[in-house]
Amino acid sequence: MVMVSSWGRLGQWEHDVLPLTERGQVPRLLQASAPGLAHGMGRSYGDVCLNPGGVLWRSTGLDRFISFDRETGLLRCESGVLLRDIQKLAVQSGWMLPVTPGTQLVTVGGAIANDVHGKNHHSFGSFGDHVRRIELLRTDGQRIECGSGEQENWFAATVGGLGLTGIICTAEIQLRRVAGPWLETETLPYASLDEFFVHADASEANWEHTVSWIDCLSRRGRGIFLRANHCAAQGLEIPAARPSTMPFVPPVSLVNRLSLAPFNSAYFNLQKSRAGKRVAHYEGYFYPLDNLLEWNRMYGPKGFYQYQSVVPRAVGRVAVLEMLKAIADSGEGSFLAVLKTFGERQAPGMLSFAQPGVTLALDFPNRNERTLRLFERLDAIVAEAGGRIYMAKDARMPRSLFESGYPRLAEFLSYRDPGISSAMSRRLMGN
Repeated sequence: MVMVSSWGRLGQWEHDVLPLTERGQVPRLLQASAPGLAHGMGRSYGDVCLNPGGVLWRSTGLDRFISFDRETGLLRCESGVLLRDIQKLAVQSGWMLPVTPGTQLVTVGGAIANDVHGKNHHSFGSFGDHVRRIELLRTDGQRIECGSGEQENWFAATVGGLGLTGIICTAEIQLRRVAGPWLETETLPYASLDEFFVHADASEANWEHTVSWIDCLSRRGRGIFLRANHCAAQGLEIPAARPSTMPFVPPVSLVNRLSLAPFNSAYFNLQKSRAGKRVAHYEGYFYPLDNLLEWNRMYGPKGFYQYQSVVPRAVGRVAVLEMLKAIADSGEGSFLAVLKTFGERQAPGMLSFAQPGVTLALDFPNRNERTLRLFERLDAIVAEAGGRIYMAKDARMPRSLFESGYPRLAEFLSYRDPGISSAMSRRLMGN
């Protein structure tokens, strides 16, 4: 047995970890070792990627490219391939993944199972919108090919399906054309939540990527709005990758009451001084935290929670202000606070998170009951607004909020593989 934790480092639990390395051997291994759960890079923050006391099928060994058409941008690969490796391969030929999350150190299978989103939902939707076909292996030996025009209900259950419908073995993904690895970016400081919405609305038509950092200690909601478009740039040198590593776990969280206010103030003023346009490489713009390996250690031995919600746009301003007030009143705080809007697009998966509205993502050091009491208040705001919580980041959502936030849950349950279970599925679905 091996001790395994998720990215939030809220604890470690024993697992029987079995590597998947050859596609042809996967069906036999699944039937011999089920029940279990697929596990890639473990970048989910909560318990969606954990199966304490049980089997984890580690998929990172299924890391082969099968085909790539450089004329059409159609890529087929195994599910353990990292998004980073797709980007590096494809950008040389003028292609990139249409949608990626804030880290490229995740597997294709994980990106599909959590239907990840990026900074361009209003333009390109979520990851699942660009998956053309999935090869799904069930623990009873059944093999299902699903996608557009083929077993579409199985596809909708698997995209965003938390790895519970079977093992994603291979996937076919449609990439998008780009002029190169560069982005024209613009930084806009804002003083209030009203200004954020002005920037967001004004940017959607002409800017593909939009996102903002928000100072969660500011009751008015000041922050930094970032927007970007892919561009052609000549004569620029690609910056050398110089990742550093958080070398140890400090005895207490470095994100705390003493550090957070000066940290947020310094960050706001630094970014404000850099307001304006510039050209940036895609890796530095999309994945800034990938340059600090093991950054999750900074929260100390108790780890941290991520809390990401989405609420309908009509009530977005009121709900976000209420959440900021609840955070300020609690004495807690978040540095990695991200605010953005989702576009008017239908989600590809039954349990996909992204829906039209406003999404706020927050990190909180684990202070036990104090932190959980704050989450109860945030849950109430999200529920009243008709919103939902992102399961890829959740470790404690109440079952009632899960059921109200995901109205297609009953439909999804009929596609579950009885030989697959996770800590999250047992917490929220009963098995």
